[in-house]
Amino acid sequence: MSAKPSAHDPASGVPSAAVTARPAPPGLPAQAARLVYAIWSLSTFVLLILVAAVLALVIPWLGWRRASTRACARAWLVLAGLRVRTTGLERLPEGSCVLVANHGSYLDGLVMKAALPPRFGFVIKREAASMPVIGLLLSRIGAEFVDRHTRGGRHRDARRVVERAEQGHSLVFFPEGTFDATLGLKRFHVGAFVAAARGGVPVVPAVIHGARRALPADTYVPRPGRIEVEVLPPIGGRGETPEQLRDEARASILARVGEPDLAPRAVTQADVRATAQDQ
Repeated sequence: MSAKPSAHDPASGVPSAAVTARPAPPGLPAQAARLVYAIWSLSTFVLLILVAAVLALVIPWLGWRRASTRACARAWLVLAGLRVRTTGLERLPEGSCVLVANHGSYLDGLVMKAALPPRFGFVIKREAASMPVIGLLLSRIGAEFVDRHTRGGRHRDARRVVERAEQGHSLVFFPEGTFDATLGLKRFHVGAFVAAARGGVPVVPAVIHGARRALPADTYVPRPGRIEVEVLPPIGGRGETPEQLRDEARASILARVGEPDLAPRAVTQADVRATAQDQ
């Protein structure tokens, strides 16, 4: 008669089931549900992008085009099971402003389009202008495309964005410029804050909670859940430099976003003096 297998690992005394157990793969019903949801969310996204693009082509007024695109964005978020809650909208100035937000997901632009009043235009990397349908839609709703790769293009586009701010347009920036799978708040580029300082308009920090979880950087299918946009108190109006506006806005966002600080801290003269004293 063969011996019964031991219920414990002889080396550690841990039950063998605990030693050899592996997470069970999702069952067939769960896999099928995920597939159905992926097809549903992506197909409704494509459909509503096409609807928004057609409306943007035929509607002659910019404000109405932005409002129709906002309605399509809100509709898709609902259909995809993404519940967006916005707090602090009363903090938005009645006049023009520059709004800056953290950037951790492809959903961020869509979420902000759904959450903010239609008067806001978005500052977007120029590569988006060449995307089929989406590039056309962004152009028709007044997006400002900026070149990130050539020196001449950066300066030309920066001047145009500053002119928009000076003319009283309200603009949305993601000053980190990009995102990846690393959790945390990256350093901020100064362009948004140059536009605000030269345009004489306040900077409004905003925090997007939950978009990174709903659509991580390594996937194109969202996960249903809750996303919150938190509008923070405006800053500026006291003659600050663009760098001061950047640092204050980033500190406000960092205090609320709940993610690590990924920006290297600048070495100040005080740090140099403190180091010299320690030596």
